[in-house]
Amino acid sequence: MKEAYVLDQDFENTDLSQIEKGGYENCTFRNCNFEYGNLSGFSFTDCEFSGCNLSMAKLVKTSFHEVVFKECKMFGLQFGDCNAFGLSFMFDGSALNNSLFYQTSVKKTVFRNSKLIEVDFSECDLSNAVFNNCDLSGAVFDGTNLEKADFRTSVNYSIDPALNRLKKAKFSLSEIYGLLYKLDIEIDKNS
Repeated sequence: MKEAYVLDQDFENTDLSQIEKGGYENCTFRNCNFEYGNLSGFSFTDCEFSGCNLSMAKLVKTSFHEVVFKECKMFGLQFGDCNAFGLSFMFDGSALNNSLFYQTSVKKTVFRNSKLIEVDFSECDLSNAVFNNCDLSGAVFDGTNLEKADFRTSVNYSIDPALNRLKKAKFSLSEIYGLLYKLDIEIDKNS
């Protein structure tokens, strides 16, 4: 059976039963509900998801090329299952709580105004990534490449410099505890 190829379409208030498996290019998805849906094998290129719920969706061999997620709910997604070739996206105002990026290469990814609570970035390549005004409470960084990543405006991260690559990464002085927590030292924030 031939898969669909959809170009320059807008989808609003749609669920997975209303779209065909296939390739979507330069499409916009607004207020769509793909929660618990199976997006395996779908391909999205130059697409934007705005106000969508993709929580717990299956992403086996799903392709995301230059995809933007704005104000989306994306709990529990396993980005490590995606097609790694050309994997690139940007997140703005989205909630990715409990998602996994385990062993993904997502260099230069921008996370802006997003909640990344308990997200697993283990063994991930996040070099040159930007975490702009994000909450990283409980996020896991273990064997992660964070070279030249920018955390200056984000909060609540805990990153062990002994377990991660941090060369030229940027951090704010106010959140320095997130790098020193393993040393069990007291930092006086009033000084």
